[in-house]
Amino acid sequence: MSKIIDLRSDTVTRPSPQMRAAMAAAEVGDDVFGDDPTVKALERETAKILGKEAALFVPSGTMANQVALRTLCRPGDEVICERLAHIVNDEAGAAAALSGIVLMPLDGNRGQIPVEKVGAAVRPADIHFPRTRLIALENTHNRHGGAVLSLEYLSEISKTAEDHSIQMYLDGARLWNAATALAVEPARLARPFAMVSVCFSKGLGAPIGSAVCGTEKNIEKARRIRKMLGGGMRQVGIIAAAALYALDHNRNRIGEDHRLAKKLAEGLAGIPAIKLDLSSVQTNIVIFDVGKPPEAFIDNCAKRNLLLVRFGRHLVRAVTHIDVDESDIDAAIGIINEAVKYS
Repeated sequence: MSKIIDLRSDTVTRPSPQMRAAMAAAEVGDDVFGDDPTVKALERETAKILGKEAALFVPSGTMANQVALRTLCRPGDEVICERLAHIVNDEAGAAAALSGIVLMPLDGNRGQIPVEKVGAAVRPADIHFPRTRLIALENTHNRHGGAVLSLEYLSEISKTAEDHSIQMYLDGARLWNAATALAVEPARLARPFAMVSVCFSKGLGAPIGSAVCGTEKNIEKARRIRKMLGGGMRQVGIIAAAALYALDHNRNRIGEDHRLAKKLAEGLAGIPAIKLDLSSVQTNIVIFDVGKPPEAFIDNCAKRNLLLVRFGRHLVRAVTHIDVDESDIDAAIGIINEAVKYS
């Protein structure tokens, strides 16, 4: 049977034999009681990498976002965010349902909300209005094709937040990719934010897990909220060991995913039936337009052992990752060239 090339997401990766060995050897305890040594080591290392005082290990990126939002906001508060942000479109309305938080989505330029729009959206003090409590950004931005927030923009938006005395939160599920693309340390990108989350199963190849980072006081509060949301885990060092292995061994290879994504994009740009802006491919996500509802095209690709996902009315997403190599990309380009003819 031919190999299945799975480009649906960078979350589809399987643990390597070395990662599995680290999981099997992990020292564990009960994390709810705070005595799982592997989890504690992971939290210390993640906080150190991101330049924050403390970190909290959670099962998923969605829980990381919701724990952080609830930590930094109160019911009835408003959060300014980009219209295509994950917290708006991909978390089942959790901010409203779980925490009573109002989201204020604004149109952005590839995830970067113009600072003048942000300033204009901040509510004046009035008992009729929700309080503007937070600016939430996403880096890289999933629905904008893995777009990276520039250092210049981060400086401008943090100044705007400071001018209005509001905090900022970063959904950094793919912050590893942003840091690689900009050739800076992750801490540089995390610096302006009161709290930041990162994911270990996107880009790094771990099977599960995210972390929320911030001050010790905020992480203490976040730990209680994690418990409230059902995220308290027991002998979870088995999973944390995979994340620790990923931090130690897989961060420095993320540039290869970016190279393969660019190669894929260049190959697809040469197919007449496909529309794709090569300049939009900054990291490991490639979004392309097939000119019609993509379900038949995706099905034809799947029949040829290439897995992709619908990402809009005529859009398809492909994501490169640790389980994809050069030959897979060559094969994917050929499959797409054939499948698009019969879709």
